[in-house]
Amino acid sequence: LLVSKDLGKHLLEVEDLLQKHGLLEADISAQTERVQALNAAALKFSELEGYQPCDPQIICNRVNHVQTCLEELGELASKRRKELEDSRQLWAFFQEMEEAEAWIREKEQILAAKTCGRDLSSVLTLTNKHKSMLGELGSRRALLHQTMKKGEQILAKKRFGPGGIQEKMREVRLRWKKLEEVTGLHQQRLQEALNFFQFSAETDDLVAWLQDTYRIVSSDDFGHDDYSTQALLRKHRAVVEEVEKHRAAVLALRKQLALLAPEHRQGVDVQIRVVEVEQLYGEVAEVAVLRQQWLQDALAVYRMFSEVHACEVWVDEKEQWLERMEVPEELDEVEVVQHRFESLDQEMNSVMGRILDVNQVVQQLVDGGHPSSEEVRSCQDHLNSRWNRVVELVERKKGQLSSVLKIQNYLLEC
Repeated sequence: LLVSKDLGKHLLEVEDLLQKHGLLEADISAQTERVQALNAAALKFSELEGYQPCDPQIICNRVNHVQTCLEELGELASKRRKELEDSRQLWAFFQEMEEAEAWIREKEQILAAKTCGRDLSSVLTLTNKHKSMLGELGSRRALLHQTMKKGEQILAKKRFGPGGIQEKMREVRLRWKKLEEVTGLHQQRLQEALNFFQFSAETDDLVAWLQDTYRIVSSDDFGHDDYSTQALLRKHRAVVEEVEKHRAAVLALRKQLALLAPEHRQGVDVQIRVVEVEQLYGEVAEVAVLRQQWLQDALAVYRMFSEVHACEVWVDEKEQWLERMEVPEELDEVEVVQHRFESLDQEMNSVMGRILDVNQVVQQLVDGGHPSSEEVRSCQDHLNSRWNRVVELVERKKGQLSSVLKIQNYLLEC
């Protein structure tokens, strides 16, 4: 049993042989105690004085022979155990290498069947799974490194032929290198797909924002008075600021597109999409400028109407006063009225400045092609005609006062 050359043909068989060898070693250990007891008893016969049933030398030789045989048996057992343990180490190495190969084949099949996703959500899911696989790959790499060290240790002992061990190690190294290359390529494709779908999602968000903004800036609500138009203008200016802030994002689309993988950036759809975003942004920016001008024109109209109303109130008041006023004949009363006309002249100068401002605003609106040009022009004509009537009344009343003063001065001189 101890000189057997059967070291097993696989790990389970070696484990079975080691188990049997362990039983044999236990039997040898038990027999060793028995042999030692027998030898001790036999040696007593070689030490007897007087009658000796056997030659002491024969007894000693026999004891030595049995002891030598027992020691040789122990050496054979140790040698056999060492050979079996080396065999177990060898077959454990081959089994670990086979497990590594099976794991590599499994991952190769998984990577071959994997896609890069159809949208951003699926790509993110696949990316997270790939990160988990990279962690598993790192752990497996450490185990494989340990197994390779075992193979090198077996080769260093030179107990087994190096051919099968070296061939297996070379084969697994090549497959592992190929697996890492395929894993890196798949990670690169995932990153390219992630970049593309993120670009598409950001583009879609930008388009949605531009479409909403276009609906806002193309509104036909310009307010119904000075206050509401001012509120709309403030909101619109905030929108214009947001439009300007998004200009950089639109301009960056071309650069982002150039960074995508060729298979993504060369697609007709994505190139058309970028052009559509640029055109839509241009339309939004253009309409925003027009709406701001329209709001400013509307505000100018409402302010002009407000100014016209204030001037007409003043004209109404002075017109009624002039029509009711009768030129007095007494000198004292004439001087009072004359003082009132002096104050009236100052007021008229002030109102005249306001009316000139109104006329200037109206001319700007008309020249700018404002849609309410006719209404504005009509309001202007009405105000100017009433102003001219007041001026005529003032001049007439001043003429009457002047005549009365001349008469009164003539009477005084007489």
